Amino acid sequence: MTNQKSLRYVTFALLYFSQGSILGYFTALNALYLQSFKIPLSLIGILGTIAMIPFVLKIFLGMLSDRYNFFQLGHRKPYIVIGLLIQMVCLLIIPSVKPDQQFWLFVGIAFLLQTGMALYDTCTDGLALDTTPKQEEGTVQGFMVGGRALGVIMAGGIGLIAQNISWQMAFFSLVILTLLPLPLVLFSNREPPKTIEHRFDWRAFSAFGKRSVLALGAFGALYSLLINGTNQLVNPFLSETFGISLATAGIITTTWGIGVVLGGMTGGKVVDRIGHRRSATWAMNLAFAAIFLISLIFKPSLVWVLVPLFGLAYGYYETVYFASSMQIVDLRIAASMFAILMAIANIGTGIGLGLAGILADTIGFRLTFVVLAAMNFLVLPLLPIIFPQEQKPPLLTQTTASD
Repeated sequence: MTNQKSLRYVTFALLYFSQGSILGYFTALNALYLQSFKIPLSLIGILGTIAMIPFVLKIFLGMLSDRYNFFQLGHRKPYIVIGLLIQMVCLLIIPSVKPDQQFWLFVGIAFLLQTGMALYDTCTDGLALDTTPKQEEGTVQGFMVGGRALGVIMAGGIGLIAQNISWQMAFFSLVILTLLPLPLVLFSNREPPKTIEHRFDWRAFSAFGKRSVLALGAFGALYSLLINGTNQLVNPFLSETFGISLATAGIITTTWGIGVVLGGMTGGKVVDRIGHRRSATWAMNLAFAAIFLISLIFKPSLVWVLVPLFGLAYGYYETVYFASSMQIVDLRIAASMFAILMAIANIGTGIGLGLAGILADTIGFRLTFVVLAAMNFLVLPLLPIIFPQEQKPPLLTQTTASD
């Protein structure tokens, strides 16, 4: 990895930005693209489910990079390059496939595209774990969270290109976004070799029997349940309350995304300065305040303040969990263990989406936000288990060989 700290941060941010742009496409635009070919929503839903399978399989992709040095070129960088190239090729092919005539071919390409993304995603995490000094873990995760959020925001621009020019140009734009991090990955310094004590060892998976790791997994599932359950309800709540248009909903989502970027970028620095346990407490309190205040939106003008505030809390909470996961992983299985911890958080997201929907139908949006806000305090008993005796963070003025 490059010796220049700022370029290292930019590389990680661009890799996550590339990922975020694809996530933004699949979240906001893919259904619209397929509906232009008269594809029914039932088939679109099946495609979405199949396309998410690689993010379950990425645990095994993490094991692959943890265990095998790709032709002595490294455990991370070669796989990152391969993943980016797979994503690029799929994006170049997609415009030539007619979903109404070749639907399952389209599904196969989408699956392969997501597999490429899952590969460079988990290897980027592994590279961050391998090369980031302890005192910079929060900062690097802030750049990654912010980069991905910025990529998701870019989906709005891709949608405008599709509407005003063509879908083919929209996919070509995604190709360009995919290629942005490639030069930095290719020309950065050779990744450091694994030391003997950091080489892959199946026995390292026994770490998942530790109370601190189990508690961190519970923390990840809980935070993800709360913030994603809330996020799902914001636009429907505003639509029901104020009758906002789809265009306004898009603008509101963009302001939320800007808040996520700021939460990630600033939150990372905060984690490195005050430590993981205090940061987790701050994240819990900020999320409580932001979610509770959404329940008190009675005037449209408040939307433009409180939704970005929730985005800030969202980005900060994610950064805290990701940075805490970096701190606790066993470097012998760095990418594998981190991927498993992220999968646990995704399980929380799935539960949260269902729970939030049921609560909203049963007790209404406002009370649901109050319940989700209050559930933040379930994090409190987990913190002493995850961080029993957290030391003062290392001085940021310290230097390392990777600086």
